[in-house]
Amino acid sequence: MNRKSIDINADVGEGLNNERELMPFLSSCNIACGGHAGDAQTMLSVIALAKQNKVKIGAHPSFPDTENFGRVPMDLDDTTLLKSLINQVQELLKHVEAENENLDHIKPHGALYNLANTDERYAKVVVDLMKQFDNTIKLYAPYQSRVAELAIQEGIPVVLEAFADRAYNENLTLVSRSDTRALLTDSNQVCQQVLDMVLRKEVKTITGKTVTLKAETVCIHGDHPNAESHLKQLTECLTQNHVAIV
Repeated sequence: MNRKSIDINADVGEGLNNERELMPFLSSCNIACGGHAGDAQTMLSVIALAKQNKVKIGAHPSFPDTENFGRVPMDLDDTTLLKSLINQVQELLKHVEAENENLDHIKPHGALYNLANTDERYAKVVVDLMKQFDNTIKLYAPYQSRVAELAIQEGIPVVLEAFADRAYNENLTLVSRSDTRALLTDSNQVCQQVLDMVLRKEVKTITGKTVTLKAETVCIHGDHPNAESHLKQLTECLTQNHVAIV
């Protein structure tokens, strides 16, 4: 039997300055590049930590809205939005290449991520963004999302992403943050959810129903108050269950 494996990623460079604690437990990271957070200084410092810890580097572009942290949809035409996203990724790429590193992937942030999962218009914008860069750069996107489907049709490599510390609805959307059950705060729950995803390709939803879900990378939110403890316990749990972190 082939050994199971999973990538563990986190969104970083968002102003919390906890990257030094998180990086030893990650295999990839998504660096804010000026849309919702981040500037040249934060990008450079996080790139250095990723390099030191041999963590794959990804771009985390967003609606250009620091005031709302990229979590609110903006009324922008597609051309304006695409231009902003390209500029954000190019800014990070410039710093990555200056450190003789490679950009591994792109993962949209916040409202853009959620919209691209279900909305054809935003899915196309994200796919158009991917087309501006080398075809070796992968897109992190959820299983059965519209953006993943479009990207695969266009020959763009996709890494299927799930969330270790968020609760799921039966349609595989994330439970709204307005719901007190949206975040998994118990590390044991986080570990069990990831094991279900990796070993059984399923997730238990907020209603108690189990549905199919495929994941090649799982995200721990860097702004989660228990992020470091979640990562420590998750690493131990995966190792004990013979799941490689890659």
